Amino acid sequence: MNSTVQPAHPDGAVRRPGRWLALSVLVLAVLLVAVDATVLGLATPYISEDLAPSGTQLLWIGDVYSFVIAGLLVSMGSLGDRIGRKRILLAGATAFGAVSVLNAYAHTPEVMILARALLGVAGATLMPATLALIRNLFHDPRERSLAVGIWGAAASAGAAVGPVVGGFLLEHFWWGSVFLINLPVMAVLVAVGVKLLPESRNPDPGPWDLPSVLLSLVGMVGIVYAVKEAAAHGFAWGTLAAGLLGAAALYGFVRRQLAMPVPLIDMRLFRNRGFSGAVLADLLTILGLSGLVFFLSQYLQLVQGRRPFEAGLAELPAAVGAVAAGLVAGRAARRFSVRAVVSGGLAAVGLALAALTVVGPHTGYPLIGAALLVVGLGAGFAFTVTADVILSSVPGEQAGAASAVSETAYELGAALGIAVLGSIVTGVYRDFTGPAGTPPAAHESLGGAVEAAAGLPAHTAEALLGSARQAFVDGLALAAGVGAAVLLAAAAASWYLLRGRHLEDGVEHP
Repeated sequence: MNSTVQPAHPDGAVRRPGRWLALSVLVLAVLLVAVDATVLGLATPYISEDLAPSGTQLLWIGDVYSFVIAGLLVSMGSLGDRIGRKRILLAGATAFGAVSVLNAYAHTPEVMILARALLGVAGATLMPATLALIRNLFHDPRERSLAVGIWGAAASAGAAVGPVVGGFLLEHFWWGSVFLINLPVMAVLVAVGVKLLPESRNPDPGPWDLPSVLLSLVGMVGIVYAVKEAAAHGFAWGTLAAGLLGAAALYGFVRRQLAMPVPLIDMRLFRNRGFSGAVLADLLTILGLSGLVFFLSQYLQLVQGRRPFEAGLAELPAAVGAVAAGLVAGRAARRFSVRAVVSGGLAAVGLALAALTVVGPHTGYPLIGAALLVVGLGAGFAFTVTADVILSSVPGEQAGAASAVSETAYELGAALGIAVLGSIVTGVYRDFTGPAGTPPAAHESLGGAVEAAAGLPAHTAEALLGSARQAFVDGLALAAGVGAAVLLAAAAASWYLLRGRHLEDGVEHP
């Protein structure tokens, strides 16, 4: 879009000069998070070989980032509304880069889990701030739709760049190098963001309530931990206690927000059916996708024998589809309807996941690539429009908190998806029958089986890998079926909840 368009408001605030350059800085922040999330999947086999985590520790490495970030997003979004979104974005980016070094040089599974948790603390500052700044940079709804589309496309591009760059690094360096790529991105973001980003905050924010922060963190982590443990090991007293503690903390959080004159998040936002429907759609979509995506890189490398760089290229269709859909999603929602675009996108993802239930160890790439392309297109349409709906449902001063709710749904869905669908894959995998002499470590993870096979006689190793790979694929197919059911249910719920919802056309006056 052209920055020379005359402002629609006499004071010139509606179309802020330099807003598109400022958007480019926000895009860097999104890339920072997206690249980090996607390279982990490619690095997992190498982490398994080097750090020798148990199956449970491997799941923690995969999802503790999402646990922590889900627990802190609302608090950090609200903090940005209070102290300034630019300030918290730049501080968070600096911390994100620094903690990436700790991830790169982790030498035990426990240190790796801690490093991922600290990265979640830093990451919780980034995403709400980027969306909130978009809300306050772009007051023309059509421009904002395009900006949100570019923001979403950047996340998808990061998902594409991560595996390709990560695959190249893994073939030439050690696995820790995939985390060090965050450093140059962070350096550019901070250096340029200081100059280009405008500061914005809530002019009448109220206090940042520490008890609310703690209730939010305990509630989210408790609930997600309970779901993860129940899915992996069944119900136990400790799991039940964690779930009850989490539920009680979230109940206390909601009650406290309703009683506060200026809450961290205005719970009355959820009375808006469009807002609630968009948040629910995000949560269910990521829940259905994330566990599958987490294990897909392992399938491409450890089952089909692709090199890391080749595996990264194989995942590109999803990112290409998401970028293309994100750039036209706002226009499509205005031409048809919000619910048609969101529900149609989610249904397409569900059908693509259903197609992946037939994958086997030797499935040809055309089926996998086509399914990934449809997944990217559907998710790109759905996520871009729901983000636009959420941003346009609240006044500008609440943009950080509302964006944080959206991102919380995303991260909570990611944590639950990896916990539930990942546990399905792990549970099916652990039951495989290996040849005599199969070491216990082979049942912990597919990476463990590959490592164990290297020390066995050729015929035993071949039998072990054949059984392990087939069990992994069986688990992946079952997880894809569950994910498909979740996505189709999300499509039906969105069709109901988003009825009558439209994207605005008129220019807002800040």
